[in-house]
Amino acid sequence: MAASYKDVKERLSAFSNPEKVKILSSFFKSAPGQYGEGDIFWGIPVPVNRNVAKEFRDIPIEDISLLIDDEVHEVRLCGFLILVDKFAKSKNSEKERKEIVDFYLSKAEKANNWDLVDLSCPKILGEWISLERNKRKKENHPEHDKFGSDILTSFSKDENLWRKRIAMVSTWTMMRHGYLDDTFVLALALLNDEHDLIRKAVGWMLREAGKKDEERLVAFLEEHAHYMPRTTLRYAIEKFDKEKRLYFMNKKKS
Repeated sequence: MAASYKDVKERLSAFSNPEKVKILSSFFKSAPGQYGEGDIFWGIPVPVNRNVAKEFRDIPIEDISLLIDDEVHEVRLCGFLILVDKFAKSKNSEKERKEIVDFYLSKAEKANNWDLVDLSCPKILGEWISLERNKRKKENHPEHDKFGSDILTSFSKDENLWRKRIAMVSTWTMMRHGYLDDTFVLALALLNDEHDLIRKAVGWMLREAGKKDEERLVAFLEEHAHYMPRTTLRYAIEKFDKEKRLYFMNKKKS
């Protein structure tokens, strides 16, 4: 008999750690009024969750859906980790890849904390867009590098915090494939977002873009540093030398 949602949840529950529940609840801001309000934790470390996900990697998509819809944070994470694994194994099937991405996009709001976003979107949405762009590039398709930008733009304009972070963090994988434009476009669009998690994500992705093209990051900062949120700017310049960091922080002050 094939494994099911209930089997996965039962296996995860065996690793629950009450001593870590309070720590994780605080770390992921689950108190009233915080971004993770009401989330339930079992205190399961990510490496343990990864092992469980590998064990149940072949469960049907219907059971993955139930995992992702679950009230327990680590159960949702396991569902997303299984989906990441399924996507990685689907790279030779365009149809299957597209089905997984469509399913992921339909479940985007269930990735309702930063770890759920960051551990899933680069390896699913970001990788899919990159693979499709690379394929179109080989086919000499005009504007191959625009594929998927509409999805990212739509998510970046969404009122949902997690959709916006998915849009920004998905570009991490795309940069590794040489596609930097989306990072800078989305960074500019989200530059004055009021949420700290978006400000951190924007600064983080700008920093990663700078590893690929420092001159482009510097040009972006020269134009926008003076009005960037301080958190975003600090993340973006983290890998610069001390002199350059001071220069841009002073630019912010002025």
